[in-house]
Amino acid sequence: MTILTANSLAKSYGAQDVFRDVSLQIGRGDKVALIGPNGHGKSTLLRLLAGLDTPTAGRVHRARGLRIGWLPQHPDLPGERTLYDEMLTVFADLQAQQAELGELERAMADSARRERALARYGQAQTRFEMAGGYTYESRIRRVLGGLGFQEEEHQRPISHLSGGQKTRALLARLLLEEPDLLLLDEPTNYLDLAALEWLEGYLIGWPGSLVVVAHDRYFLDRVVSRVWELALGRLEEYPGNYSRYVELRAERVARRLAEYQSQQEHIEKTEEFIRRYGAGQRHREARGRQKRLDRLERLERPRELRTMRLSMQAASRSGDLVLATSELVVGHRTDDGALRLCSCPDLDLRRGERAALIGPNASGKTTLILTILGQLSPLAGEVRLGASLRVGYLAQAVGDDGLDPQRTILDEILDVENLPLEKARGFLGRFLFSGDEVFKRIGDLSGGERMRVALAKLTLARPNFLVLDEPTTHLDIASQEVLQEVLSEFDGTVLFVSHDRYLIEALATQVWAIEGESLHVHRGRYSEYVAEKVKGEEPRDLPRVESREEKRRGEERSERREQERRARRMAELEEAIAVLENRLTALAGDLTAASAAQDLTRLTELGAEYAQVEEELRRLVAEWEHLGTG
Repeated sequence: MTILTANSLAKSYGAQDVFRDVSLQIGRGDKVALIGPNGHGKSTLLRLLAGLDTPTAGRVHRARGLRIGWLPQHPDLPGERTLYDEMLTVFADLQAQQAELGELERAMADSARRERALARYGQAQTRFEMAGGYTYESRIRRVLGGLGFQEEEHQRPISHLSGGQKTRALLARLLLEEPDLLLLDEPTNYLDLAALEWLEGYLIGWPGSLVVVAHDRYFLDRVVSRVWELALGRLEEYPGNYSRYVELRAERVARRLAEYQSQQEHIEKTEEFIRRYGAGQRHREARGRQKRLDRLERLERPRELRTMRLSMQAASRSGDLVLATSELVVGHRTDDGALRLCSCPDLDLRRGERAALIGPNASGKTTLILTILGQLSPLAGEVRLGASLRVGYLAQAVGDDGLDPQRTILDEILDVENLPLEKARGFLGRFLFSGDEVFKRIGDLSGGERMRVALAKLTLARPNFLVLDEPTTHLDIASQEVLQEVLSEFDGTVLFVSHDRYLIEALATQVWAIEGESLHVHRGRYSEYVAEKVKGEEPRDLPRVESREEKRRGEERSERREQERRARRMAELEEAIAVLENRLTALAGDLTAASAAQDLTRLTELGAEYAQVEEELRRLVAEWEHLGTG
């Protein structure tokens, strides 16, 4: 059943066309990814679908009574309610019913009113229970906990929350409201890995419809079944998840280019025939061909999106030992003493290795990075950096990226290397800054533009040890893929903080995971880390609050908890299975390449790894199937 359609939508601001002739439809239960370069109108299209803006042309038709939930990139949650009270507003009707039940219970204690109150109480209680009255508070705590809010934060006023926390709070409220259609603009920006995995599991099982703008490729692979690409003013649709979209788009572009080139060859041959025989004996045939050529519908040459042309090479070779720590404890010193965040085992990072640092928000990842760089003092222990290091640091937060808001993009580049003006402008063109854009002030740039300036400076500095804090933040998917490819070919050492599981799986040779107040090191790929974690950990129950009525239903509650436990376990298994399947696909490509090169040693190594991953995959699938049928 279709719940929303859009016909021939166009949006312009003055003489600037954002997009034109966009038509789409959303069915009940559809889960759609809206992707494309930054600045090409994704947020604008979502606002049109939500009815928050008016198209320049075209119309949006919504099903009668359609309830839409809208999450903007930068939401504003006004008011002085606490976080928990904001969630309670979703259940105002249930609270009113709960108050009515309380009044009836008091009436039943009065002999004069007991008989009438008793007659009403049974019906009211059944209605309350059927509407979820005995579970809504546990639902609130489950959703808040899933999105990363700690119990002690539930009573914090909304006005005291950070921008990222407000985004998560609005997302939590939308999930509790359960609208017919969710329109989410970058919901994954402020989520750590645990919250991302929880949201994925929630949306996979959610029966409503979804259109989501996100740059997290792993998230899109797991959640969506259709992809809309909005680029160069047009919308194109692809079936399947993100990985399938990549394949189909490449095929579509190749086919269109072949069709265009074939038509150009036909036109060229026809025009040559007309020139040669237009005035000769075959002039009638030439005129006929000219008429057919005039009627020919000319194909446009397929336009390719501009992407960064990034390359990164170390200026010199570092020593073999890049980083070592001893009994390291990191945190912050305050007037009241020391705030301990994380203790580390003795770490060592060697030349050519790539370590991914992961963990919950506020667990100490950036603090550890800054301690390694010497910008913060350790609470205990020591950090030693190796010989002949040229360190390149890319900060996550705007303001910490070393860029001067008053300077221009060109000034920042020339500060690293005094290039001739034309060469500097050509260099910035590789980072998508063309024409007069090079004279824009840093303070006027978006987050993505600032990240590209920082990457440009890093490229010119030519470090041999890259320390990157959330390098894919603010980058669109195309830029993320360019960065991933460049880092995989970088001939130095990389330590990076990231929630981007695609990037982590592609790059990391070891995973540093902060769990609780300790850092644990896994030497190997992220997929192996996930598989070990699934194998070795029992899922944790989310915090619950039991009402008086729930206590009376101990048997029912126990069964519900078991169902929730199984669902969480299945979600964890699904993530591990997806990671292993991606790894098998990559190994299959490597085996094909090794076979073509007749590299027997490499074939043996890859074959052994393929068998190991395949066996682990079979084990996890078997467990998943057992849980699904149990």
